[in-house]
Amino acid sequence: MSLSLLAALAWTFPQPGRAAEPSAAETAAQPKPATKPADLFPDTAVAKGKNFEIKRSQLDDAVTSIKATAVARGQQIPPEQLVMMEQQVLERLIQIQLLLAKATDADKAKGQETSGKRFDNVKTRAGSDEALNRQLKSVGMTQEQLRAKMLEEATAECVLERELKINVSDEEVKKFDVENTDRFEQPEMVRVNHILLTTRNSTNNTELTETQKTAKHTEMEGILKRARDGEDFAKLAREYSEDAVSKEKGGEYTFPRGQMVPEFEAAAFSLNTNQVSDIVTTQFGYHIIKLSEKIPARKTELAKVNQDIKDYLKGQAVQKELPQYMEKVKKEAGVETVDAKLRPVGSVLDALPAGQPQKKPADK
Repeated sequence: MSLSLLAALAWTFPQPGRAAEPSAAETAAQPKPATKPADLFPDTAVAKGKNFEIKRSQLDDAVTSIKATAVARGQQIPPEQLVMMEQQVLERLIQIQLLLAKATDADKAKGQETSGKRFDNVKTRAGSDEALNRQLKSVGMTQEQLRAKMLEEATAECVLERELKINVSDEEVKKFDVENTDRFEQPEMVRVNHILLTTRNSTNNTELTETQKTAKHTEMEGILKRARDGEDFAKLAREYSEDAVSKEKGGEYTFPRGQMVPEFEAAAFSLNTNQVSDIVTTQFGYHIIKLSEKIPARKTELAKVNQDIKDYLKGQAVQKELPQYMEKVKKEAGVETVDAKLRPVGSVLDALPAGQPQKKPADK
């Protein structure tokens, strides 16, 4: 999820029913609810246009979700980049609102189909409902919110393709594949299972004390012994691993070089098939890794990257025409960015459709 804005906007749910009024004594005994920023400050519009406006809370929620995603990946957004990020996010929210206003029934139907497939892919990669819910919770989202945002973006993409008359032929795809063979060479990869005992506090992301780390290391020594004695490694991962992303999948990851932290990668690529590593220490904590398979480098078949190439070429075409088109649409809608700090000096947004095609096969 990056700046594609699969960030949650505020949702409210109706109460299922109203409880009986409490007595005066009960009311006095109950703690007062915490004061929220929205109770103190008006939720003003930061941008508006014909038939729409974007509230400060919507922008804040989207930015907060992006920040949470970065933290979940062990990254931090530099403070000096926050204003530019807010400008980008707001511009994206404006674009989506303007495009959704132009959506036909056919656009909405196609967007529903596309977003449904994308959501199913996300769910498959997560491994289970429980694992997906944990991942989404870490960035302040629910499955319903994710579905809604994916539907908005997919529908907006359909509107752009129709409005800009974007079409990519099979011949263009084949030509690109021939001229860019190196893009679709799948590098050597490994398929592993791993168990993580984290050395960071899950509440505030601070380092555990040395005493706590020692206890974790001792626990991992016991798990390592059981793994090397022949217990089912995937079952041990589901029971003990503190990696929320892979836990429900038995700790499984498949990856090429350059995607994992160096210590983890070096250990994984040095193992023989079915070998279990020693305890590996990384910035995330203590790991043990079992190699399941080494996958040799190979050229990816065109059929497997056909959609990636098509999406990329569409993205290139849209990227070329998008700025001029959106300026026209914004002028027609009378769009105004109310907060002067959020008016971008120049456009640094990527186009709505997917960008550069992946070097690996599309997710199955």
